[in-house]
Amino acid sequence: MTAANTAVDERPAQPAPPRKKDRTHWLYIMVIAAVVLGATVGLIAPEVGQDLKPLGTMFIALIKMIIAPVIFCTIVLGVGSIAQAATVGKVGGLALGYFMVVSTFALALGLVVGNVIHPGEGLELQPYEAAAGGEENHTVDFLLGMIPGDIPVLPTLVLALLVGFALQQMGESGAPVLRAIRHLQAVVFRLMMMIMWVAPIGAFGAIAAVVGATGWAAIGSMAILMGAFYATCALFIVVVLGGLLKLVTGISIFKLLKYLAREYLLIFSTSSSESALPRLIAKMEHAGVSKPVVGITVPTGYSFNLDGTAIYLTMAALFVSTAMGMPMNLGEQIGLLVFMIIASKGAAGVTGAGLATLAAGLQAHRPDLLDGMGVIVGIDKFMSEARALTNFTGNAVATLLIGKWTGELDRAQTEEVLSGRRPFDEAIMETVGH
Repeated sequence: MTAANTAVDERPAQPAPPRKKDRTHWLYIMVIAAVVLGATVGLIAPEVGQDLKPLGTMFIALIKMIIAPVIFCTIVLGVGSIAQAATVGKVGGLALGYFMVVSTFALALGLVVGNVIHPGEGLELQPYEAAAGGEENHTVDFLLGMIPGDIPVLPTLVLALLVGFALQQMGESGAPVLRAIRHLQAVVFRLMMMIMWVAPIGAFGAIAAVVGATGWAAIGSMAILMGAFYATCALFIVVVLGGLLKLVTGISIFKLLKYLAREYLLIFSTSSSESALPRLIAKMEHAGVSKPVVGITVPTGYSFNLDGTAIYLTMAALFVSTAMGMPMNLGEQIGLLVFMIIASKGAAGVTGAGLATLAAGLQAHRPDLLDGMGVIVGIDKFMSEARALTNFTGNAVATLLIGKWTGELDRAQTEEVLSGRRPFDEAIMETVGH
């Protein structure tokens, strides 16, 4: 070995760059505190609470501002992802077909439950203009005027679909445009995250206003919605996903849930299934599903198989329409369902994207309901864990099902792993840095 090589070898290793801290848990805590404080103000000083309504109105205006860019970027990139996944062959086509059927069923289930329990009944929320008693507030008008107006959603959706299909036909020459849109999406999602940091203020004003106007009835209605949503997600996991898993593979859903217990704790603490993506890939391979099937199904499922989000979107939309005293008829509900089937494919991975998708659905079908979303902002965080856990479980079940259907599932290894006789080696995740 030469002296030069020795000098190079003896050079001190460069320290790894510090990992950026995830501070979204502070946002979660702030929203909870804002909801509690807003409810307290509404109960103790109802008139003061009602005067705080513009805070919620301004936050909804910010959400409306970002709807069209979110929809455009996610749909264009989603159409491209469908093309890429489908070209993989049997696995990609089978996975996409399954995702469309199951997520549509989840959306329909949310509508059914919402029509049965009628969440929000009796609240009779009013938009800010109607609740202002005819008196103009020039400060509020000035601040609202600073927020850019929203862009129509349906034309944006149609344009996004056309652009996506056009880029498909362009093939490799369209790749630079897709990369540019991906960069634009990163900017849009960063803006979305900035807006979400204002959510505690919006939640405080919205909850204070609705509790100030309706008292304990508002708290009861929100509790009913959250309870019904959690129960529906549990029912979907145990009965629908569990039934499919047992029927196709003979595997008990409870054994799978126990196997993924550590990931559930991680998701519960972060309110996002994205945090457990690397672990799900590793664990599904360890459970006997082939690497190619896992490599296609799991990442695709994180964009197209959002069962928990689908249930949330339709139940929340019905809650807002009922709370506003303007329930949707059957035709409007079916139209909302069709819209959500497409738009919900971009509601993953980023805090607030589901809220934007809900706002997009309401704006596309019933713009007069958007002002009632302030209450949803306050309780959205309380339902995020159930959404994330259901999304994650749906993707785990889908991976086992696709593995079975394509003959890429080692059933003997699956039984060994899920029975606990072949535990997962946590050192694998530490080695790769997850």
